[in-house]
Amino acid sequence: MRIDRLKREQLRLNSRVRIEKLKNRIKYIAGVDVGRNQTMLFGAVVVLSFPELQILESTWAKVQERLPYIPGYLSFREVPVILRAYKKLKRRPELILVDGQGIAHPRRFGLATHLGVLLDLPTIGCAKSHLWGDYQMPALRRGSFEFLRFNGERIGLVLRTRDGVKPLFVSPGHRVDFEDCRDYVLNSTTRYRIPEPLRQAHRLATERARGWDV
Repeated sequence: MRIDRLKREQLRLNSRVRIEKLKNRIKYIAGVDVGRNQTMLFGAVVVLSFPELQILESTWAKVQERLPYIPGYLSFREVPVILRAYKKLKRRPELILVDGQGIAHPRRFGLATHLGVLLDLPTIGCAKSHLWGDYQMPALRRGSFEFLRFNGERIGLVLRTRDGVKPLFVSPGHRVDFEDCRDYVLNSTTRYRIPEPLRQAHRLATERARGWDV
């Protein structure tokens, strides 16, 4: 699939993105992540209770990798295996945390946004590294944040989830606002830098990838 075609698809789907306040309190929150073993991708979805953060259900799936990693187009590689794992769930989450970008993306359409639009579910992008936008480093205390901006417009948060530890780059994916991003990421984070739903999804995806005999 050519890059110009991927770009057109991102721009087409972007018209469906909604950045808005979550309307209801949630009881079920999920984390999604993808692992890789040579040419196989392993998608994991873990659903937890909220705010207790107890694991309720986990699923995974595998697919043959059909697209290499292309910066800015990660979602086209990872969304198919995430959707395959998601469809196995018996309990549907009301909010999904995604290991990737939301609207903090050159075309405002990162992995979290792409997944949110296809599922029409609230999603938050929670990335460990910076992709797009300008920012100042937040204070060292947990909960401190600075807005991530592009051309003066807010596109995300640089959020400190632990005292003195590197911040996360958090941005709305779909059907959430900036306050939701801050509150749900912080309230899903325990003694680690990474929110618990994402930690558990990463663990499952990594285990499946490592255990796969090619």
